[in-house]
Amino acid sequence: MSTATDTTAVPSTGTPVVGAGVRRVDGPLKVTGAVPYADDLAPRDALVGVLVGATIAAGEISLVDTSDALAAPGVVAVISHHDAPRVVRPDEASADDRAPRPPFQDATVRFHGDHVALVVAQTREEAVHAASLLHVTYDVTEPVVDLNDPRATRETDDPAGADSVRGDLERGLAEADVVVEADYVTGDNTNNPIGLFSACAQWDGDALHMWATTQWPFNTADCLAEAWGMAREDVRVECPYLGGGFGSGLRPWPYIHAAAMAAKVVGQPVRVVLSRPQMFTAVGHRPETVQHVRLGARRDGTLTAVEHTATIPVAVDDDNPENVVSGTRQGYAVEHLRADVDQVRLHISPPGSMRAPGEAQGNFALETALDELAVELGIDPVELRLRNDTATNPDQDDLPWSSKALDQCLRRGAEIIGWDDRDPAPRSMRDGDQLVGYGVAAVSFFYFQQPCTVRVVVHRDGTAAVHSSAMDIGTGTYTVVTQVAADRLGLELDDVEVVLGDSSLPASPPAGGSGLATAISNAVALAVAEVLDDLDLSGTPGREALARAVGDRDEVAAEATAAPPDPAEMGMSPSGAFGAKFAKVRVDADLGLVRVERLVSVIDCGQVLNERTARSQVVGGAVGGIGHALLEHTVTDLHAGPQTGRITNAHMADYLIAVNADVPDLEVEFVGGPDRLNPVGVKGVGEVGLCGVAAAIGNAVFHATGRRIRRLPITPDLLL
Repeated sequence: MSTATDTTAVPSTGTPVVGAGVRRVDGPLKVTGAVPYADDLAPRDALVGVLVGATIAAGEISLVDTSDALAAPGVVAVISHHDAPRVVRPDEASADDRAPRPPFQDATVRFHGDHVALVVAQTREEAVHAASLLHVTYDVTEPVVDLNDPRATRETDDPAGADSVRGDLERGLAEADVVVEADYVTGDNTNNPIGLFSACAQWDGDALHMWATTQWPFNTADCLAEAWGMAREDVRVECPYLGGGFGSGLRPWPYIHAAAMAAKVVGQPVRVVLSRPQMFTAVGHRPETVQHVRLGARRDGTLTAVEHTATIPVAVDDDNPENVVSGTRQGYAVEHLRADVDQVRLHISPPGSMRAPGEAQGNFALETALDELAVELGIDPVELRLRNDTATNPDQDDLPWSSKALDQCLRRGAEIIGWDDRDPAPRSMRDGDQLVGYGVAAVSFFYFQQPCTVRVVVHRDGTAAVHSSAMDIGTGTYTVVTQVAADRLGLELDDVEVVLGDSSLPASPPAGGSGLATAISNAVALAVAEVLDDLDLSGTPGREALARAVGDRDEVAAEATAAPPDPAEMGMSPSGAFGAKFAKVRVDADLGLVRVERLVSVIDCGQVLNERTARSQVVGGAVGGIGHALLEHTVTDLHAGPQTGRITNAHMADYLIAVNADVPDLEVEFVGGPDRLNPVGVKGVGEVGLCGVAAAIGNAVFHATGRRIRRLPITPDLLL
C-alpha cells in the first residue's frame, strides 16, 4: 500500500478518455429504473418505523402515553426516551466536532420537530395511524428562535475557525479614498433532495447492517460503531446511489440511529423513511446569516482594507460551524483585513452543509459590496475585480496558487455575455416595460481534500475493478473513476468495473466539499501505478498485456492512499476552483418580478475529467443559485403570538424552488489547465457552480432598477 502527496504525474494514454464528455456509465441503470438506491437494497420484509416530532421548540417531555398507539392494528413497538437503548454520542470523522445527538436519550426537546418517539408497525399506513394516537405532554420553556433575540447565547471565540486578522484594518481604512459599508442578510434554506431519506437496520447477533441515505458511508459506519461501542468491522453501511443530497446526507443524522435502535428492540429489520416535512427538520439546512462588510479603496480601485463579519445560528446542542468568510480571506489582494464569524445558539434543528456551505452566503455579501464600491468609484465592476486579483494566497503566507485562472474567467465571461455593449448607468436599459440589467460576481470555493484509499484489481482476463467506500450522489463519480482507471491502464471503459458506496470497502472521504473527485482520482492513479509495478509493466499496457502479466493468478490487486498535500512542503497553496458568473435580468417595472434571461458561468476547475458531467454540475449549481437568489426561504414562526419555532412552509407547495420557467439556457465554459499539486491535476467543481449566482443576479437587479437589494431572496416586495 502506498501513500503519496507528491506531484509526480502517472503516465497517461494521451487519448481523450479523460476530459472527454463520455456518457455516464450508470446512465442505462438510471433511465431504466434499475439503479439500486439504499432503500431498494433493504430487506423487503422489514417492519416500518415512523418518527414522531415534538410540537414545541423547547422544554421537557413529561409523559409519553403509548397505550392507544400500542393498541392500534399492526403496531409492534413504540420507542421513546423511556425505553430506547442507550448509546453514546459519536464524533464526526473529519473533525473533533460532535456528530448529531442520537435520539431518545433524554427528555429534553431542543427544537420543533425534535424526535420524541418512533412507532414500529407492519406497514407504513399502520405506523402513521398509530403515531397520530400517541399522546405526548410537555413542560414548556419559552424558546429562543430569533437570531436577534437578546436572550440568545452568542459565541464569539472563533467557533467556526474562521476569524482572521491581517495587517492593521484601521490603517487600511485611513489610507482609503473611498469606504463603502453595508449589512447583508441571507435567509435560511433547505436542501430538499427529491428522494426522501431512509435507513433500514438489521442486526445479526452483535453485527449491524445498515442501508442508509448517506453521502459518507464510511463515516456513518464509524459513528454507529462508536455509538454502540462495537468493533468497526461489525458495522456495514451501504449506499451505492443517492436520490440527491446537496450536503444533507453528510452527517449521521438521528433517524439513522433510530432505525438501529428499533431493529435492536424488536429483533427484526426496521425501515425508517422520513416524510417531506421531516426533511425540513431532520437532515440539516443552510443557516441564515447577518453580515457586515466594510471596504476601503484608493481612487484607482486598489483595495486598502476589507472587513467582513458574520453572525450565524447554530442549534442549542450541536457542532456544525459554517465558515462564511473563507472566500473573503483569500479572494483578493489586500494588505489589511479582518474576518470574523460569531455563532448564536437557537432552538432550531441542527444546520448542516448545503451546496457551497458558507461561501454561498459570504460570496453574496462580498461581491455585492464590491459592486457597490465599483459604482462609488466609477470603475467597471469587472475591471475592479481584475485590478485586485492575486496570483498568491494572501491567507497562506502569500504562497503562489497551485493553479488559478480567475482573470481568464472574468474576461471570457464578459465576452460571452456582451458586457462591453451594455450601458453601465443604473436603470438606463429598458425593453418595453421591462428594465434590463447586467451583473457580475467573481467566485472561488476553498480547497478541500481528505485522505482517500482505493483498491485496484486486475483480473486474469485483463479487465479491472476499482473498489472504494466513496459514493456517487449523482455527480458522476462512477463515470470519472472509470475514466481515470481506464486511462491509466489503457483499457476501454467497458473493461473497468467500479464498486462504490459500501463502508466495508477502503476508506473514503465524503461526497461533498468539492473534494471527492480530487481525492479518489488521485488515489486511483497511485493504485494503478502500484499494480503496474507489481506486474512489471509501465505506461498504459492495455488489456492483452495486463492479461499476460497476470498469468495464472486469479487477480493482482493494490491499495493506495492519496493524502492531502503539505503547502509549505510543496511551496504553493492548494487551489480550489475559481470562476466568474455573469447574469442578465429583466425586471417588470410595475410588478417587481425578476426574470433571469442569461446566466454565464466560466469556471477554472483544473483538469476536466468529464466535460459532460462537469458541465452538468455547474448547470445544477446555477439552478440552485437562481433559487437561492430569488425564491428559496425556509420560514420559521417568529411573530405569530408566542414564538413556536415551527417551520411554516415545510412542504413543496410553499417552499419555492427554481423550475423550468425560472431557468434560462445556462451557458458554461471551462478555462485554465491541470492543477500542479496532484497527479491528475483535478479540482472540485460541485460547489463553485452555485457560488456567485446570487450576487451576479443581485448586481444585475441593481443595474436594471437602480435599487440595491442586500437581502436574499430578492422578492418582488423589495423592488416595489
